[in-house]
Amino acid sequence: MTTDSSTHQQQYARLADPFGAVVGQVTDWDAASPCAGWSARDVLGHVVQTQREFLGSHDVDLGDAPDLADPAAAWREHDRDVRSALADDAVGEREFDGYFGRTTVGETLTTFYGFDLMVHRWDLAQAAGRDERFTDDEIGALETSVEGFGDQLYAEGICKPGVTAPEGADRQQRLLARLGRSS
Repeated sequence: MTTDSSTHQQQYARLADPFGAVVGQVTDWDAASPCAGWSARDVLGHVVQTQREFLGSHDVDLGDAPDLADPAAAWREHDRDVRSALADDAVGEREFDGYFGRTTVGETLTTFYGFDLMVHRWDLAQAAGRDERFTDDEIGALETSVEGFGDQLYAEGICKPGVTAPEGADRQQRLLARLGRSS
C-alpha cells in the first residue's frame, strides 16, 4: 500500500488528465461506443457515477452529481471534486477491506478505477472516431490489472468475453482483445 496520499492525487491526475483530454475531443456524445448499448455519454456517465459511488461509500462527499447534459463540463466538475478530495491526506489513506484484501481509498481509486479511466478513454476515443494509443507503461498496468482480476473481469457488467486479436496484432490490440474490444 502507498502511504503518501499526495501520491494518490498525483497518480489520479496522471490517469485523469489523458482521459480529460479525450473527453475534450468528443463532439457527438450520442455516438455509439465499443461498450454494447452505450453512447459516449453513457461511458462518461458510468465513469463519473462509479467513482462517486465508491468515494461516497467511504464517506467522501463530493456534493451533488454533475449534470451530464454537458458531458465535458460534467467531467471537469467531477475531476475537480475528486482531486480536491484527494488533496486531504486522510481521504487517500482511509483503509478498508476491499475485494482483493486490505487497501486504501487512494490506492483503489488509482488502480481499480484507474483501469476504468484508461480503458474507457479508449472507448470514448473510438466513439469520437479517433485512434487512442496507450503508452507502454499504461499497457503494462492494464495487463497487470487483467491478470489480477482473473475471471472476475468477465463478470456481468464488467467486460464482455475476450475476442480473437487480428493476425499480426500489436501489444495494445492483443490487450484490447482480452477486454472484448476489437481494434
